[in-house]
Amino acid sequence: MRVMVFVKATEDSEIYAPPTAEAFAAMDQFTEELVNAGVFVAAAGLKNTAEAKRIAFDGPDRTVIDGPFAEARDLVAGFSIWEVEDMDEAVAWAKRCPNPMPGPSEVEIRPYFEAADLAGLLTPEELSTPREGERGKLGVA
Repeated sequence: MRVMVFVKATEDSEIYAPPTAEAFAAMDQFTEELVNAGVFVAAAGLKNTAEAKRIAFDGPDRTVIDGPFAEARDLVAGFSIWEVEDMDEAVAWAKRCPNPMPGPSEVEIRPYFEAADLAGLLTPEELSTPREGERGKLGVA
C-alpha cells in the first residue's frame, strides 16, 4: 500500500527556521534507510506559506488567496510517499523518524486510494491497464 506522510508545520517552520546540520544529517540518514528498505518513493520539504497561494472553489467561481495562512498546526511543511505492506509498517517507520522540527511536532500518515478502492468507477479493463508517463507514477488517477 502507498501512504503519504505529512510533516505538519510549526511556528518555527512558518518563520523559516532552517534545520541544524545535525537535524539535516539525521533526516538524510533516515531517508537512506527508507531507500535501502525499498519503502521510499518520493519526498520534499515545502517553503512556508508566505510564498503560497490557495485557490478557493465555489461552483464555477475561483478565488486566489495569498499566503501567509494562519494556524500553523493545520499546515503542511513537507511530505514523503512510502510503499509499505500495511499501516502498521508505516507507523513503525514513522516512529523511527527523527523529529522533523526543533520542538514538538507531528506527522500524519494517510493511505492512497488504490485501484481496488475505485472499482465502482472504473471498468476491469481500465483497472488493469497501467497509466502511461508521469501520470501513472505516483497515483491511480
